[in-house]
Amino acid sequence: MSTHALADVPPAPALARWPNRFRDLGEAFFTSLPAEPLPAPHWVATSAACAAMLGLPSDWADDQALQVFSGNELWPGMHTLASVYSGHQFGVWAGQLGDGRALWLGEMDTPAGPMELQLKGAGKTPYSRMGDGRAVLRSSIREFLCSEAMQALGVPTTRALCVTGSALPVRRETIETAAVLTRVAPSFIRFGHFEHFSHHGLHPQLRELADFVITHHYPACRDAAQPYAALLEQVTLRTATLMADWQSVGFCHGVMNTDNMSVLGLTIDYGPFGFLDQFDPGHICNHSDNSGRYAWARQPNVAFWNLHALAQALLPLIEDSDLALATLEVYKTAFADALLARWRAKLGLQTAEADDRELVDDLLRRMATDRCDFTITFRRLATFVPGAPNAAVRDLFIDREAFDAWAQRYADRLRREASDDSARALRMNRVNPMFVLRNHLAEVAIREAQAGDFGEVQRLLKVLERPFDELDAATRERYAGFPPDWAQSIEVSCSS
Repeated sequence: MSTHALADVPPAPALARWPNRFRDLGEAFFTSLPAEPLPAPHWVATSAACAAMLGLPSDWADDQALQVFSGNELWPGMHTLASVYSGHQFGVWAGQLGDGRALWLGEMDTPAGPMELQLKGAGKTPYSRMGDGRAVLRSSIREFLCSEAMQALGVPTTRALCVTGSALPVRRETIETAAVLTRVAPSFIRFGHFEHFSHHGLHPQLRELADFVITHHYPACRDAAQPYAALLEQVTLRTATLMADWQSVGFCHGVMNTDNMSVLGLTIDYGPFGFLDQFDPGHICNHSDNSGRYAWARQPNVAFWNLHALAQALLPLIEDSDLALATLEVYKTAFADALLARWRAKLGLQTAEADDRELVDDLLRRMATDRCDFTITFRRLATFVPGAPNAAVRDLFIDREAFDAWAQRYADRLRREASDDSARALRMNRVNPMFVLRNHLAEVAIREAQAGDFGEVQRLLKVLERPFDELDAATRERYAGFPPDWAQSIEVSCSS
């Protein structure tokens, strides 16, 4: 089926409004091209929450939408294009990159403001390099579920509207089947977009891009004495907040290249991600990351390194290297303060004391030594009562005496702020999730989907949309328990 507008079918009102501001930048920023059709597509999964955010009607996922979100048709107002960017990959300049398997459909005017829609896996583009431009069912399900899970956790992220699939074979390590993910964000502009134009000396385009981002996403920067330094500062602050969010929920991105860093401070490009099971600060979730560059504990410093790359790219506009470096310094304090605030919340603390960071660090060291489950440990801490046996959390630790010593300090800290145990437990359960997208949960859903049963994807999504709720006992047993032994054998890489 060729790609063309469904002019004979009146679109839903929400789908008729496509401002397409990025396209107005001009062809220096992208290449216009059609998607490669996906043969005999079928629905794999949809997100009602994302659809509601977009203002779509409840019956939006019809046969027409299936064709559109598989790359086979376009609604009026859509304009498919792939954007160009460059970047550093694993700390090394990789040159020109770009949307190698993502295709921009345009911006949609929604109740939440303009939102860009992208098809991931819609075929080759001029930036695919040696790739086939396709996505497989496995990786598409992982990104779909994690995008919506992170949204429910309160972590800034791109969203996922749906996944469609096809029997079309795609070669990765083995032969898999094709899928297309529709993802949503206010903007998909990355650090790498700025690096591209700066590296190639295209300073008029660099300025045009920066002005575009300021106008549409950081308008307050326009009134600053140095608007481009102000832009850098705002991106720095958002990135610091994002890193604090990642660390506090035990999320590992796995491939924090500069082309995978959003200028809006969003989690973007889910690939070999993972949530911590047994707590190991040096955990490497990406099997392709041989040096451990993107280990959990290193993520905040990698983000700071990436911000330096962004600052270097913006230097032709800032025109003052000392100012650019000084601007980046806000990251250190902003990240440290944001992370400590999250640790305090996870411990149910409402006041601040000088020794709080040490209290947190000692707990994390104890958890790392005893390989305590990250999510379960913090969730069970809500049951902690000073002076009580606290077996539910105590029994997670191998060295019980060491935990008891820490628990006494924690109890003393709670008494000093006259903490009410019941109220504290409610607060802690609002920030310490019961349910996260562990790799083994995603793997079960993927295996069933590969066998033709997509029900588990939707069931798992419903649980992940309510990460802080107790839900029923059967759901807790199925989705909130310790990972099975076989989960340790799961490997995810850049192809995931």
